[in-house]
Amino acid sequence: MSTGKNIREKYNETQHKIVTYLHSGIDKGKHYFKSKYIAKDLGLSPKEVGTNMAILADMCKELSIIRWSYSNSTTWMVTSRAL
Repeated sequence: MSTGKNIREKYNETQHKIVTYLHSGIDKGKHYFKSKYIAKDLGLSPKEVGTNMAILADMCKELSIIRWSYSNSTTWMVTSRAL
């Protein structure tokens, strides 16, 4: 599928891991993701996830990423965008 190729070309390795993780979660019906759980699942630090999620919120065209709340960890609301 060309989407995977576009993701790899557009993002660095960490951002690629996060975007792939988010797509997988959305496919399973999830829309809210906590930075600390993304970090745990991907072997990253929560700070690294938070920094990259903020970058992705600005540059990711295929996903809408919104900082939703902060309670023990930043929660992000993520939905697919119609392209």
